[in-house]
Amino acid sequence: MPLGRACSIAVRGIDGQVVEIEADIGQGLPSVHLVGLPDASLQESRDRVRAAVANTGEKWPDGRVILALSPATLPKVGSVYDLALAAAVLDAADIVPAARLTGTVLLGELALDGRLRRVRGILPAVLAARRAGRKTVVVPEEALPEAGLVAGIRVLGAPTLRAAIDWLRGEGGLEESTGVLTTQQATPAGDLRDVAGQHEARWALEVAAAGGHHLLLTGAPGIGKTMLAQRLPGVLPPLSENEALEVTAIHSVAGTLSDEQPLITTPPFVAPHHSTSVSAMVGGGSGSARPGAVSRAHRGVLFLDECAEIGAKVLEAMRTPLEEGEIRIARRDGVARYPARFQLVLAANPCPCAPARDMDCICAPLARRRYLGKLSGPLMDRIDIWLQMHPLSGAGLTVAESEDSATVRGRVTAARAAAVDRWRDDGWRTNAEVPGHALRRRFPLPAETTAPVEAALRLGRISARGADRALRVAWTVCDLRGGDRPTAHDVMQALDFRQRSPR
Repeated sequence: MPLGRACSIAVRGIDGQVVEIEADIGQGLPSVHLVGLPDASLQESRDRVRAAVANTGEKWPDGRVILALSPATLPKVGSVYDLALAAAVLDAADIVPAARLTGTVLLGELALDGRLRRVRGILPAVLAARRAGRKTVVVPEEALPEAGLVAGIRVLGAPTLRAAIDWLRGEGGLEESTGVLTTQQATPAGDLRDVAGQHEARWALEVAAAGGHHLLLTGAPGIGKTMLAQRLPGVLPPLSENEALEVTAIHSVAGTLSDEQPLITTPPFVAPHHSTSVSAMVGGGSGSARPGAVSRAHRGVLFLDECAEIGAKVLEAMRTPLEEGEIRIARRDGVARYPARFQLVLAANPCPCAPARDMDCICAPLARRRYLGKLSGPLMDRIDIWLQMHPLSGAGLTVAESEDSATVRGRVTAARAAAVDRWRDDGWRTNAEVPGHALRRRFPLPAETTAPVEAALRLGRISARGADRALRVAWTVCDLRGGDRPTAHDVMQALDFRQRSPR
């Protein structure tokens, strides 16, 4: 009984697992049966694969074809298996030899005329193939720059099924990735020198960038909240190689990668509209869950403008990723895990009417309280820096030019390097990631230094979580000035950021 085999990859979240595809050609009426928990799009691949093989000039087997995808208990989603399904059938029919199929992973969707189309999740699939010890992976030719980001595995690009068949027969070659990619740093949306005045806000932004802290900006419309937030990625250091691959893998699954620049080397900036839904924010979708805004902002900035207009459920859904740096989405087909270690920047007006001056406000006191009331206590407790911005005077617009982003980025990079060196053994990269108990045990501070935090905690002005976050900010302030340990002045600065509630 003819039997053919080929391999592909099932991607869940940004993790992948090798899927073995077996093709059996038996007696019976001509038909194609697909087993192994395929979803609707994969069930439709029976007709796509059959038409593609016929239009390539090869003969589809006469008889009953059974295609089994193993492990059978793993849900299979999408059209990434098309090329492997075709190869398994052609192997079973002795149209292509099995020699090159051994140790090779095949990825790609087939058009009816045999063209290979790009699919989502190519990068995490190639990473999974390398972890599984596979030597070669064949991808659609247009996805070759993305797949070629992975070193340690041979990556080939096939434009059509015909080209892949010729390569399997040893009659032709495929374009091979050189593994060398020229990356260009993305130009920031704006420079920090464009911000006139607002020295306190600029300092708060620098502290947030240096320590990876979350930030809340409140103030009248047009005061510069959005302008500051958009310039935060420009003062963050470039992503490391591992971070860049991790961020690129998320955007590959989301389908937002650029063909011209497949590797993301700068911190992403994601700014969803205030009408966004819970699924769009944290991820979701039927079958296999797609990454949401919190994951696409991984290692970058998530900016929520007009946060008081965002639904309360959407805001509360961010509490877990803010604390854990990961989002877990449970669906019918299992649990998808996406990293979500981002910096949250919230911006809000002080009240619904949002006048230029507080004295011109026409809102009732209850309306003002209710407006920012959507920012619940547990959510606010996870924000490290609260800042109320004030309008500029006429002289504030004519002052000398401020520091540019490159200058500030130099100080931020030095402060982050100090934090990385401090927590090297534990793997934490910023002060914001360090658990409170580790901060207190590994680097205890004198009682006179922590006295302001103890007093605020005793008076009920901050919670225990707030106290830990204040200490983290104090360590960041210390790193920015190049100190060894925070002083009482550093702690007071950090505490001052938390005791000016926007409500």
